[in-house]
Amino acid sequence: MTPRLNPFAASSLMKPLIDFGTTVVQNGLEPSLMELVKIRASQLNGCAICLHMHTQEARKQGETEERLYLLDAWRESPLYSERERAALGWTDALTLVAETHAPDEAYQALQAQFAQEEQVKLTLLITVINSFNRFGVGFRLSHPVRVERSVA
Repeated sequence: MTPRLNPFAASSLMKPLIDFGTTVVQNGLEPSLMELVKIRASQLNGCAICLHMHTQEARKQGETEERLYLLDAWRESPLYSERERAALGWTDALTLVAETHAPDEAYQALQAQFAQEEQVKLTLLITVINSFNRFGVGFRLSHPVRVERSVA
């Protein structure tokens, strides 16, 4: 993978997006839920830099390795609460909106677990992480690399 330009250095227009993202997170939902959503959207979009950043942040907040490893199969794992499942379903639906068209089932699950203002906050969070994913993937932004080898 060959990196392209750094949009954060190339344009002052990135600052409002960063500020908006900060506002959404500071006025958002529970931190662990927000990290799961950011990781899930980044998985769907294939954004390595965001996956690196948000899995590290989730670990700092106490998220377990098992839940991080199984997030890609959240539908098949009993490790996630109904509230988390509703958020992850909504994340999948909106991240893949061209395919899913935000189905009624995903919205009904969201509605059952989240108050109206929380629905808006979650949707804004999904919008922000998808925006950052598009910059990460589009400009081939790279995460830090450290070589670790296990001793057999």
